[in-house]
Amino acid sequence: MVHPVRYTLTPASPEAHLFHITCRVAAPDPAGQRFALPTWIPGSYLIREFARQVVSIQAQADGKPVALTKLDKHSWQAAPVKPGRALEVSYQVYAWDLSVRGAHLDRSHAYFNGPSIFLGVVGQEHLPCRVELAPPAGKAYQDWRVATAMRPAKGEKGAAKRWGFGLYEAADYDELLDHPVEMGHFDVVEFKACGTPHAVAVTGRHDGDLERLAKDLKPICESHIRLFAKTAPMDRYLFLVTVVGKGYGGLEHRASTSLLASRNDLPGTQTPTEGPLPDSYVNFLGLCSHEYFHSWNVKRIKPAAFIPYDLDREAHTHLLWAFEGFTSYYDDLGLLRSGRIDAKTYLKLLGKTAERVRQAPGRLKQSVADSSFDAWIKAYRPDENTPNAVVNYYTQGALIALGLDLELRRGSHGRKSLDQVMQVLWQRYGQSGTGVGEGDIFTAVAEVGGPTAARWLEKAVTTPGDVALEKPLKALGVKLQWQPLGDKPSLGVRTTVEGGDLKLATVFSGGPAERAGLAGGDVLVAWNGLRISPDGLDELLARHRAGDDIQLHYFRRDELQETHLVLAPPPAHRAELRLMEGLPESTGRLRRGWLGE
Repeated sequence: MVHPVRYTLTPASPEAHLFHITCRVAAPDPAGQRFALPTWIPGSYLIREFARQVVSIQAQADGKPVALTKLDKHSWQAAPVKPGRALEVSYQVYAWDLSVRGAHLDRSHAYFNGPSIFLGVVGQEHLPCRVELAPPAGKAYQDWRVATAMRPAKGEKGAAKRWGFGLYEAADYDELLDHPVEMGHFDVVEFKACGTPHAVAVTGRHDGDLERLAKDLKPICESHIRLFAKTAPMDRYLFLVTVVGKGYGGLEHRASTSLLASRNDLPGTQTPTEGPLPDSYVNFLGLCSHEYFHSWNVKRIKPAAFIPYDLDREAHTHLLWAFEGFTSYYDDLGLLRSGRIDAKTYLKLLGKTAERVRQAPGRLKQSVADSSFDAWIKAYRPDENTPNAVVNYYTQGALIALGLDLELRRGSHGRKSLDQVMQVLWQRYGQSGTGVGEGDIFTAVAEVGGPTAARWLEKAVTTPGDVALEKPLKALGVKLQWQPLGDKPSLGVRTTVEGGDLKLATVFSGGPAERAGLAGGDVLVAWNGLRISPDGLDELLARHRAGDDIQLHYFRRDELQETHLVLAPPPAHRAELRLMEGLPESTGRLRRGWLGE
């Protein structure tokens, strides 16, 4: 069978980190077919210039070369070919990005996301695609397997079998890009959530207990499925996990997620079956929960700005606070609802989120709506001043989701919650494929909780500042108190050690260091005339108290400079949340409805 667009991909040179890809177009544009590689990947809002990794590219028809002209940074145009003749473009991509966003290839494995690999056939993006995945040549790779949520091209010659090489299919180019692929040696564990098959494929050296991982993921997935419907929105779901010595990250896809984790984050045979779980494992389960919730919130309930995706340029929206922030609220809530953690652990996690927001002065200068819109130029390009100028729409968005959930619950005596808002968004936008307009979430909130709740939300997302949580938390039987962040005085800085130097990573707005003229990048060398060791700052601070005058010597670039600063009291940035006792029955009922005690 001749397919309109067919790709062949081979990890041709693992030792050189080169994928070889061909794209065959059965009916190229008579005026000269254009091809383009995306400049960004959905879910990661930064122009990443994937075309910079294209090492070589050429075109042919009937075995004869066809001229290929580069039009701009990421697109090419082939010369016209005779009617009825297919056009084939062959190219190599350098793959050495060990992350969840790009492509990575060596002798141990191959991994890629579609936007970094597959050229789009301009004007034919709506057509079905076929992809033949081939293993590297050589005996060393004979036992490699394939892990992807992409569908095998059933009923066709060379169709892939599950976990195998061969022919796969996608309904169109957009779907093709949304199925990352792992090749190599990996461990697999499978389970069903609400009847839908799920699998976890783990690449990298580890001693994790994957049966235990599946046992914990199953109720988490089911918790999210039941929030929206009775069954999952995909036929099969795949967690692709790459474990390394130290790493953390995730990227959502329509039927899978790519995760990067530290190998010690996985559960071991000694992980307790009862009682508190290790913090590192809880964090990993939270990451899995976050990306899985995205199967609804951003992959199917989408901002209108993402329908369709324009992968040539930025797609601005003011709504990332809802799509990332609300997801960040539900990720740990999913652990609680599934019984993986208890209420006290959940409140501890909420406290950590609140602390991260509180420690960044940017929350007082930028709204989450503006932060969402500026993600392309700020959130994914942090520098030494980012904490002072930018609010994180993940963490602040999660606190806004918490505040909204509490407002809805107490305003309706427990009959309404953020769950109903998410269900409205799913039924109205997710199931229909209609994009969520910039004001549509406020409308949904008004329908569920009334105009007061909608006004509360609109103010929270468009106005810089702290989310007032103390009163609504107390109304549901939880007390929030802000405590000093330790017992040492403060310089008002965040430090890092680079090459044996104690370097200022950030100088916080309004703090002692800023008033003394210090800046990000300065290297501290002496404290009251004595050399500062890279790990000795905490010990020095412990010997002083707020109000002490300190003489500091530091290098700015290669120039030695001196200043004086007055130490400040430790900021009240530690959030303490605890369950209140002796509650009235009405308050206890509200709290049980939220925390499920």
